[in-house]
Amino acid sequence: MATPTTPHASVTCSALTFRWPDGTTVLDGLSLSIGRGRVGLVGNNGAGKSTLLRLLAGRLRPSQGSVTVGGSLAHLPQNITLDTTLRVDRALGIAERREALRAIEAGDVDEKHFETIGDDWDVEERALATLGSLGLGGIELDRTVGQLSGGETVLLRLAALLLERPDVLLLDEPTNNLDVFARRRLYEAVDSWRSGVLVVVSHDRELLERVDRIAELRTGSVNWYGGGWSAYEEGVAAEQEAAGRMLRAAETDVRRQKRELEETRLKLARRQKNGRKAAAEGGLPKILAGRRKRSAQESAGRLRGVHEERLDEARERREEAAAAVRDDAEIRVSLPHTAVPTGRTVLSLHGLRPRFGRLREADLQVNGPERIALVGRNGAGKTTLLRTLTGELAPLAGEARTFVPVRFLPQRLDVLDEELSVVANVARTAPGVTDNHIRAQLARFLFQGKRAEQPAGTLSGGERFRAALAATMLAAPAPQLLMMDEPTNNLDVASVRQLTGALDSYEGALLIASHDPAFLGSIGITRWLLVDEELRETSAEEVAELFAAPEAAG
Repeated sequence: MATPTTPHASVTCSALTFRWPDGTTVLDGLSLSIGRGRVGLVGNNGAGKSTLLRLLAGRLRPSQGSVTVGGSLAHLPQNITLDTTLRVDRALGIAERREALRAIEAGDVDEKHFETIGDDWDVEERALATLGSLGLGGIELDRTVGQLSGGETVLLRLAALLLERPDVLLLDEPTNNLDVFARRRLYEAVDSWRSGVLVVVSHDRELLERVDRIAELRTGSVNWYGGGWSAYEEGVAAEQEAAGRMLRAAETDVRRQKRELEETRLKLARRQKNGRKAAAEGGLPKILAGRRKRSAQESAGRLRGVHEERLDEARERREEAAAAVRDDAEIRVSLPHTAVPTGRTVLSLHGLRPRFGRLREADLQVNGPERIALVGRNGAGKTTLLRTLTGELAPLAGEARTFVPVRFLPQRLDVLDEELSVVANVARTAPGVTDNHIRAQLARFLFQGKRAEQPAGTLSGGERFRAALAATMLAAPAPQLLMMDEPTNNLDVASVRQLTGALDSYEGALLIASHDPAFLGSIGITRWLLVDEELRETSAEEVAELFAAPEAAG
């Protein structure tokens, strides 16, 4: 993955501001400079990470400010789709050079062929080597893209970018949809990056351990941390410990200043009372008594003013200290009316052969609140199987039947209408449910007020997931069989934790395809099914061994 670069490979943005057409501000006056090395860009969902990458790549135009890129730039976005009729060499961007090579080999010495090739005479060898390094060695350059899995599509597009030999490479959630073996290939590619600028947006901790620095986008500004994810976590923990101490000290100071102000007020009240009494008893002339009274009032006012000013300053320090303490909002999901009796059949497959993938035939029965994980290589057919179970795809043979209300959350999140607002998307799946009830429930998914009115097409990857999850969970009737395809893609750590908690309390049947062993291990999977030429029941231990086997990545 190491490539020759220009001496000034860099990315700089100055006073960068971006607003969506509806007026929603994502970035406001951000200034940032990124030099050579591997940078992990992190931040909560909705912070603007993907938007920032699209601005750096020129895919979006800033409302204000500027972006300057030193050298050539390549960008791998989150959501990738390729024309299935496209040849692999065209997807890689090398078809014209290959055609020119073939023409020259056939004796055609037209100058245009040499201009097309330039100095890239070994383009085919480089292409095959790059595909091989990413685990796509079995894909021939002349074949069509066909029915590549989501993970294979990502790797093919990444191979195309690497063949460009960019000075600046931007990767947005590159491990989404990749199985464990493909992720290993990507990790190796990142490890081998030695020059130029690499910026990767990811929630994949293992990938983020491989970067040189972490840039955290938070509340519209960037904070830098040296090292990978572990160093970042340690740095944030140390900051939060210090911020907590400062907040506690500031709160103590506010209480002390309040107490001193109250004591001063009592003291002044007693002094004024004694002064009035002395004036009445001493028979002072009115002019002198009035002068003393005014002097005492002025002195008391100054003293009160000093203490009130100190209290105001203490409160400001407390507010500043409180702002430094993180209190990130997290989704709160509850799933009522989803319980399934233990003996009830919720799903059955008989001789099922899906239209795509390696699965030849499948028989399966799911009873009660079972929790089933579908695991397997990219291209095995996990997504196709789920889409067949929902009725989106007709099988080549056999049948699939469901006996309870079903909801499916696909990895592409295409359950959302891009033009409709979040609240309108949920209303589509819950006819008859009042607008007020929908809005109250959406607040649990962090869509409050104007956020619930935002069009789905303007949401970040993580926000799209939350909106799709809300539409799935809040559907009427409530799902008693919930099927999910790579649900942790695009989610920050806090949202994964909340999703895990929600699924832990879910009382229906669960069928999940995932490449995230840690997530699957946290939600109480009761059956593991390996998808290959057959649907084979396996164990968590066997799955762990399979994922850990180095030769499996070959």
